[in-house]
Amino acid sequence: MPDVFVERSLDEIRFWSRIMKEHSFFLRLGFRSEDTQLINEANQFQAIFEDIERRAYSFSVNTDPQTIREFNVEVHNAAAHIWAFKRKVLGLILQCKLPGQNNFPLLVDHISREANYFRNRLEELNSGRLEPLHDAIIDENVFFLKIMADHAKFIGHLLDPSERKLVEQAREFSHEFDTLMYQAIDLSSMRPQSQTIPLLSQFVDENRVSVKSLRDFKKTARDLIEECRIKSIIHPLLADHVFREAERFLFILDMFERSLSGEKVNKREILF
Repeated sequence: MPDVFVERSLDEIRFWSRIMKEHSFFLRLGFRSEDTQLINEANQFQAIFEDIERRAYSFSVNTDPQTIREFNVEVHNAAAHIWAFKRKVLGLILQCKLPGQNNFPLLVDHISREANYFRNRLEELNSGRLEPLHDAIIDENVFFLKIMADHAKFIGHLLDPSERKLVEQAREFSHEFDTLMYQAIDLSSMRPQSQTIPLLSQFVDENRVSVKSLRDFKKTARDLIEECRIKSIIHPLLADHVFREAERFLFILDMFERSLSGEKVNKREILF
């Protein structure tokens, strides 16, 4: 039988190493031509995570768990270093030491939060201390709802202002996900009393409906950008990047929904 620890570790690394690789590319695009040191660091991280992603696909679910445990430590180290790089860049931007660069401070903070999420997940996997389901439901939603709200804001700011209808849709999604995020924070502060099956089921269901709508909006925007049918400064890879993250969140919500409904979930699919 495949090892659940191995399968879960490889799934996390395959997904998030690609995300980290693309973050490095996006950061590099936003730097000024004179920021050669930062550009070189971004290129190095892109190469590191490209190699990690390649190696993650060279393993299988039947790989020895100790080999994967050691791989997790290596990837955790890389995630910790890219997190530090992103926080350094954020500090430089907020101190006005990179005037004219094109990375929003919120975007740099956003991608550093994802790096921190990734390294924490690897720590949890190697220690065998994953969160209980009811805690994970709340914490994953607090994290991903903020990510989705950020995405909507980025899309709204990177579309050409003349794309008024799409800009307005992005703003509406931003407001919707800010609201959902604050509801999740409220539910979190009411723990453990708030962790009843009816409340959590309604929470997951409501969020799932909204994430599906945002996912579909991102897919439409991605396709229009790829076909050069709308005006924007959104890189096609960024459009696909945010779409994949919405798909990831939707997958997690589906697992939560099935678990709360009492449906038997294949252990290899369980995220928490």
